[in-house]
Amino acid sequence: MRRRWTTWIGATMAVFIAAGLALLTTFRAAPLPEPPPFEGELPRASPPEGMTLHKLPTGITHRSAAFAYRGGSFSDARDFTMTAVLVRHPKGDLLIDTGFGRDVDAHFALMPAFFRVTTSYERTRSAAEQLDAAGYDRSRLRGVVLTHAHWDHVSGMGELAQTPVLVTKAERKFIEEGGFLTAVARSIPAVRYETYELDGGAYLGFPASHDVYDDGSVVIVPAPGHTPGSVIVFVTLPGGGRFAFVGDLVWQLEGILQREERPWLQRTLGDTDEALVRENILRMASLAARFDDLHVVPAHDARAFAAIPAL
Repeated sequence: MRRRWTTWIGATMAVFIAAGLALLTTFRAAPLPEPPPFEGELPRASPPEGMTLHKLPTGITHRSAAFAYRGGSFSDARDFTMTAVLVRHPKGDLLIDTGFGRDVDAHFALMPAFFRVTTSYERTRSAAEQLDAAGYDRSRLRGVVLTHAHWDHVSGMGELAQTPVLVTKAERKFIEEGGFLTAVARSIPAVRYETYELDGGAYLGFPASHDVYDDGSVVIVPAPGHTPGSVIVFVTLPGGGRFAFVGDLVWQLEGILQREERPWLQRTLGDTDEALVRENILRMASLAARFDDLHVVPAHDARAFAAIPAL
C-alpha cells in the first residue's frame, strides 16, 4: 500500500513538473512571420490649425516584460501605464479611453480572485479630475472613443456621464455579453453609449475605417481579436506628427517591433480571437517598418507616450 501511494505521488509530481515546464516554454520568444512589406503611402489628411494631443496618465499596474510579450524577461519590471488621451479639435474634442477613475478600487473588486491576487496597481488622478484641474471646459468633449471595453480602459467613464461613449456595434454587444471582462463597464450607471459605423474604405491595410471629422485627422479602423470590437485610432496632427493608438493589440512596443504576441496564458485569459490578434499585429508591424514617423502607441507602454505632452 505504501509503495502504491509513493508511486502515485511520484507520478502526480511528474505531471505537474511537466505541465510547468510546458507552460514556461510559452514565454519563450517566438516571433510571428515577417509580413509582406506595405507598399502604399500614408493617406492624405488635413488636420486643422489648433488641433493638439495630450496625455492624461491615471495610474499604473506593476508587471514584467515576460507578462507582456513572448521573449520578455521576468526580471524586467515594467510599470504598465493607464493613460487617457485628449484630442483637441475645433469641431469638438475626443478622449481616447479613460484609464482609472476615482472608483477604481470598487471596479477592481469586481474582477475575479485570480486576477486580484496577481495584480497590483496605483491610481493617480482620473482623466476627469485632470481636465477639471486644468480648467478645461468639458462641454468641448464630443465623445469618449474606447479602443475596447476592458476594466482599465473604462473605469473613468462614470465621471464623464454627460459625454457620449463611442463604440462599435460589436463592442457594444461585448459589453453586455463579455462576462467578467466587461463587468466594470456594465457596473457604471448612466453611460451614454453611441455606436458608429466603420463606413469608410480601406485604410493603411485595414479593411474599413471611420473618419471622425471628415478631414483625415482622426481615423478609426477595426482591429478585433483582443475583444470583438477593438479598434485602432490613427491621429494626424497639423505639424505632420502621426500616431496609431493600438489599445491592447499589444501591451508593449516589442509586440509590434519584434512581432511577439502575448504568452499563452495571457492570450487564453484575455483575447477573444488569437488568430485575429496575430493578423492585426502583422498589419501594424508592416506599417511600423514602412513609416519611421508613425508613432505606435500601445495603451500600456509608457515609452510610447513620451512624445505626447501632458495637458
